[in-house]
Amino acid sequence: MPDSLTECSRELPLVTIAMPIYNAGQYLRMAVLSMVQQTYQHWELLLIDDGSTDNALKSIKDLTDPRIRIFQDGINKGLAVRLNECIDMAEGKYIARMDQDDVSFPERLARQVAMLEESPLLDLIATRAITINEAGDITGEFPCALSHQDICARPWQGFYLPHPTWMGSATWFRRYLYSVPGPYFCEDQELLLRSFRDSQFGTVDEVLFAYRIRSAVNQKKLAKTRHTVLECQLRAFIADRQWLFLVLSIVVYVARVFKDSATQLIKPSAKHGYKNNMVLLKWNKTLQEVSSLEKTDDVDSF
Repeated sequence: MPDSLTECSRELPLVTIAMPIYNAGQYLRMAVLSMVQQTYQHWELLLIDDGSTDNALKSIKDLTDPRIRIFQDGINKGLAVRLNECIDMAEGKYIARMDQDDVSFPERLARQVAMLEESPLLDLIATRAITINEAGDITGEFPCALSHQDICARPWQGFYLPHPTWMGSATWFRRYLYSVPGPYFCEDQELLLRSFRDSQFGTVDEVLFAYRIRSAVNQKKLAKTRHTVLECQLRAFIADRQWLFLVLSIVVYVARVFKDSATQLIKPSAKHGYKNNMVLLKWNKTLQEVSSLEKTDDVDSF
């Protein structure tokens, strides 16, 4: 196939995929292969190891695709620092996010590139996403909003723009960057709080991403993340003198903490009952395509 693949590997990519990893474990190979099997091919993948100790990179050592660039320095600097390094090194016009344990559907990059090319006023877009568990079973859909107006309608509730699905202008990312040190597990929400008034966001109205959520919830981590988000909101709303937003953010925080506590007392049902058959078919097809790459030598041919 491949004169087009040979040619795209020699050209500057249109899309840079930023993928810092830390102890990625068993899911890293599937995450990377889901990018290799994208229908859109003009990309580079910047895979920066943040001082991992699990040797997960060994699982992809056979992938000789020249578009995959791996960096290791043995130091743990944190996600925000690594993302800013990706932004600094990016050669693409657009920068896309990807997490180490998630899966992109084959059409993800193509759909996002098309939307950004057709709507040049957009700075940052996401996609709709399903949630999956450790076994890869669909457990639901990630909350999302489609238009900028809807995404930013209630900043005190946060922005429903799932971070690992982002793609946006490299110029926009370089204008704002991630705050360092990164706020505890909410780098994305802090960045959106800083930028939403002077930016344009959107969402591709199609499920193109599988967002892995672990079944065992770390309550201390969740509580600290909730508190950090509130701190970011309070600083932003005080700076903007948005007193109503400030009060509403506190109300939302209290309600979510109460809900988290109640959830601990109720054993969740093991049956998820996801009913969207079209998305189920797309997900099963994606799994088959990624699995076929894992079982063949095709990954070495790029």
